[in-house]
Amino acid sequence: MSDLELNAPWTAVSVLVVDDEPGMRAILKKALSKKFAQVDTAGSIEEAEEIRKRCHFDLLIVDINLPGRSGIDWHEAFDPTTRRSDVIFITGYADLEMAIQALRAGASDFILKPFNLEQMMQSVSRCIERRLVERQNFALQRDVERSYPVDIIGDAESTQRMKKMIAQVAPSVAAVLVEGESGTGKELVARALHQLSKRTGPFVPLNCGAIAPDLLESELFGHVSGAFTGAKKGRDGLFRVANNGTLFLDEIGEMPLSMQSSLLRALEQKAIRPVGAEREVQVDVRIVAATNRNLKKEVEEGRFRQDLYYRLNVLTIELPALRERVEDIPALAHHFTQQLSKDLGMKPINWTHEDILAMQAYQWPGNIRELRNMMERCILLGKSPAVYWQELNGDTPALSAENISNQTSASENGDDKRPCQCHEDGQDQYCYPTDWTLKDVEKAHIMQVVDSHEGNKSAAARQLGVARKTLERKYKEWAEESASCE
Repeated sequence: MSDLELNAPWTAVSVLVVDDEPGMRAILKKALSKKFAQVDTAGSIEEAEEIRKRCHFDLLIVDINLPGRSGIDWHEAFDPTTRRSDVIFITGYADLEMAIQALRAGASDFILKPFNLEQMMQSVSRCIERRLVERQNFALQRDVERSYPVDIIGDAESTQRMKKMIAQVAPSVAAVLVEGESGTGKELVARALHQLSKRTGPFVPLNCGAIAPDLLESELFGHVSGAFTGAKKGRDGLFRVANNGTLFLDEIGEMPLSMQSSLLRALEQKAIRPVGAEREVQVDVRIVAATNRNLKKEVEEGRFRQDLYYRLNVLTIELPALRERVEDIPALAHHFTQQLSKDLGMKPINWTHEDILAMQAYQWPGNIRELRNMMERCILLGKSPAVYWQELNGDTPALSAENISNQTSASENGDDKRPCQCHEDGQDQYCYPTDWTLKDVEKAHIMQVVDSHEGNKSAAARQLGVARKTLERKYKEWAEESASCE
């Protein structure tokens, strides 16, 4: 039985058979169709080229002696500027010179007629295995070499502290523990640590909570052929893939206790033992772990190993929640707008000041991930955040009734500056002392207009030409200022 028959059908692989003998085309199509979802046939190079214009094929099985152009003269199949296919040449009339010519053209294999199906399937198996390895490597390279911004967006004080800590610990080879709520950007920080570390290996991420516990050891350390049921061939684990680079273990708190001891040993010995292997393999990997749990509490409750916690907690970076860095929301909103508009193929939206204020008033329990999700939804729907919240909740993020009451009481008790009032041409006029700041004038004027409408903020907002939530935000700010002064 061939190696190909041992594997499940590879539906992602496509094959084109080119032979002028209908019987040969039928035999090969029947045999290959048992393994691959797409197997096409052609009787000449011209017919095959027309088929290739419509679809890319991973493997071409081509007879050299064809009517018209020969298989070796099919230069389009070997064009380096296009997506290359593996080519297996078959022929009943061959000599050494022809075989050398075929291999120089770029053929993967050369088979003489007559041949048995076992011989052909073994050749196909070698080509497809190599092709799948190339695909996996390409996908991995795309993941580990994608361009991620090193700069963390924002200039809030907490963000500046975080940036400083990243720059300080990045050159070290010590393990780093990144702590923060879900959605605060832990993987982005891990990637920044890797890029600033100048390590030559790849950045390899793994979500510990997304892998079944019984597969996690093999995923991290790899396994040898026959190590367990279904392990027909060996496989490198992510520790070896990340050699000389960084292994990012996201949601480390989800790792089973049985696996934590194996990880601890790997960190202490700087070596791993693939499942089923007898010898250890030395690795040079920098570990960055992340969690949204309180690992110290997990240790106290016996759900996380204390020795592993201390091994991972050599250096710690704590990420602030978005509600603790609202000053960064305008910059984040601009960044996501440009990025999402490009990705979605839509025109960028210019958010109003009112939209930014609405976003800054919200608590963001999902943090930056929720902000990005909301902005993507607003761009797709063509709605501003202010309108979106109003339709969703019937109102925008606002000040609580208790704080409004406290703020109003403070105003009535004379704690706030009030303009002097006079009458001119039968209308109320208000005068503001020249030593008042613009902030004082704005506050006094808003409160005066609200009072003139007997506390009706909706009516006052219409007169002032702003949204009601803008007034709510102002009252909230004043209440916080009053509280901080007490």
